[in-house]
Amino acid sequence: MPPRSPPMVESSALTAFGALLRRDLLLVWRRRGDALNPVVFALLVATLFPLAIGPEKATLSLIAPGVVWVAVLLAGLLSLDTMFRSDLEDGSLEMLLLAPQPLALMLFGKVLVHWLTTALPLLIAAPLLAELLYLREGLLPVLMYSLLIGTPLLSLVGGVVVALTVGMRRSGMLLALLALPLYVPILILGAGCVAAAAQGLSYQGALLLLGAGLALLTILAPLATATALRIAMT
Repeated sequence: MPPRSPPMVESSALTAFGALLRRDLLLVWRRRGDALNPVVFALLVATLFPLAIGPEKATLSLIAPGVVWVAVLLAGLLSLDTMFRSDLEDGSLEMLLLAPQPLALMLFGKVLVHWLTTALPLLIAAPLLAELLYLREGLLPVLMYSLLIGTPLLSLVGGVVVALTVGMRRSGMLLALLALPLYVPILILGAGCVAAAAQGLSYQGALLLLGAGLALLTILAPLATATALRIAMT
């Protein structure tokens, strides 16, 4: 019988993927104090808005969806630079490039860890942010749906941008300049569907567009990240 190499290769790739997830999650757990920084930042943003524009409930409830989305977006951008930094410093990134496993799959694991450790705590804190800004009753489920679909998109797009700038020192400003224009459509769709629901309009179209983008980028973004990383590391 011919050797069954494809299943063995697939099993090896999945084993390496699982090991990478466990390693990165363990590293984040050891620095769990730093992992709370995005949540603290988002809470500060939501707290400062009422101080800046006044405590009027009607005004705050009107801008609440946009403020929550901007707070989540900026908090994720704050932690974006850390996605590959520790791997670059300890040489793990070069080992991933030389490993026999598919590089796109391994990088997808890193993006997944970034979402689990950055966006997921922000999703848990989102009801508190909405309450601080007097989000209208009945809009919280729509906001949570939009964040649940939109935050993975932010991580996938951010992974491509981080891969392009991974070899540069002090790339924080460049990273923001490259990522923010790509984040704007996600922000418009995410906050726009909540605003449409607040006006009694149909919001499913915006959620479907976000879902289509997530399905597309789940496949294409890891491939683009792998290509960008190879270019940046040569």
